[in-house]
Amino acid sequence: MTSVDPADLLIVGGGPAGVDAALAGAALGLQTVLVEAAELGGTCLNRGCIPTKVLLGATDAADELAAQSRLKLAEGRIIFSLAALQTRKDRLVSGSRTALAATLAKAGVRVDAGRVTRISPGSARVDTPKGPHSVPYRFCILATGSRPAVYPSMAPDGRAVLDSTALLGLTQVPESLIIVGAGAIGLEFADIFHRLGAKIVLLDGAERIAPAEDPDVSKVLTQTLTRKGCVVRAGVRVKKLATVDGHAVLTLDTGEDIHAEKALVAVGRFPNSDIPGLADLGVRFLGDGPSRAWIDVNDHLLAAPNIYAVGDVNGRTLLAHAASHQACYAVRHAAGKTAAPYEPGAIPGCIYGNPETLRVGRLSRELAAHGLEPEVSEVQLAANPMAQAHAATAGFVRVTWLDGRVAGVTAVGRGVAAMGTLATLLVNQGFTRDDAEHLIFPHPGLDESLRAALLAGRKKG
Repeated sequence: MTSVDPADLLIVGGGPAGVDAALAGAALGLQTVLVEAAELGGTCLNRGCIPTKVLLGATDAADELAAQSRLKLAEGRIIFSLAALQTRKDRLVSGSRTALAATLAKAGVRVDAGRVTRISPGSARVDTPKGPHSVPYRFCILATGSRPAVYPSMAPDGRAVLDSTALLGLTQVPESLIIVGAGAIGLEFADIFHRLGAKIVLLDGAERIAPAEDPDVSKVLTQTLTRKGCVVRAGVRVKKLATVDGHAVLTLDTGEDIHAEKALVAVGRFPNSDIPGLADLGVRFLGDGPSRAWIDVNDHLLAAPNIYAVGDVNGRTLLAHAASHQACYAVRHAAGKTAAPYEPGAIPGCIYGNPETLRVGRLSRELAAHGLEPEVSEVQLAANPMAQAHAATAGFVRVTWLDGRVAGVTAVGRGVAAMGTLATLLVNQGFTRDDAEHLIFPHPGLDESLRAALLAGRKKG
């Protein structure tokens, strides 16, 4: 097996974390090699965040028309071509991959199209279409991401039972769609395919949909989806989901059967951590089985000496922007630019569609559960002129306070995700009411709901 030029920094995985780590390493003068087994951009660009936003953006007019129609200001129906949408989505994704490759090349990053099949101390084996070679390295960053979770009782089969990747590839809209899992993935696909004309049945085993969010957020989501005509059921247990005579049949533990043309399984993610050699390096794993083997890292995101694990694969926060933040820290730590432990601060989390959700920092119930005494202040979007203009007044913006400082921001409603950066700044800086009064918000704007929530009267959380 041949050996190629040594790398100061070897990055395994070319998703958001891997690409940002590579660019950060090159900017610091490190000889950087990035290995990607499939496509640059990872799940986010090719099978996740970006494709779904293309479809949400393209179909948003359907929700706008429906909202104005309820006020008898407009009438009609928008008919979408899913095949045309797929062509546009694929073209945008392909263009972004090309741009990523050009950016990496310009920065001096060497990209190996291959799979790392073993990592040893100071060297990694990479299998490529041209044959295997070894890459000597000083530091290695594992940014291998995650994949859709699979359970035997509802395993995607590529026929009527699909995972998110397969659903993204459909060129014909199913008449009906069962979605198992009402987290971010399930909710966004419910919105997309409802707009396209499918009848949606959305199920979750938790007591409410969007179980990671504030209960009041879940309530708004449930009400909105139900008003649109979606069937929403929480607190149900799936016994089996399978393709029967070409259609999806879901059986609950009560014996009830639910039928649809297609079904989506969106019940979480499993880490891509099955790289031979990691255990021999001293890497430890968290989880209750090989498929859920999240890589354990210390306060510097180190899984073993000179081996970092960032992003989904360490299981800390399964968000692309969190992965990129971790990756850039790992590069700085490897380069000796920081010795401080990794501290991400508040990480914004959003669910897109209509309505959107935003969560930054702590929820009041979380703080109260730790014996603290939070306060909350909130406003309803119904009072906001921009929400009124779009006939999208369902939702609210809520601020959680602790000791007189902003500890969290929660919002649900059309367009609220755009408040994420400002909300993150408010939480990370620990703004007070006096600080907030010095901020000027553009008028009229949806952001003014955040200002109003900051200045509203508080009550015990």
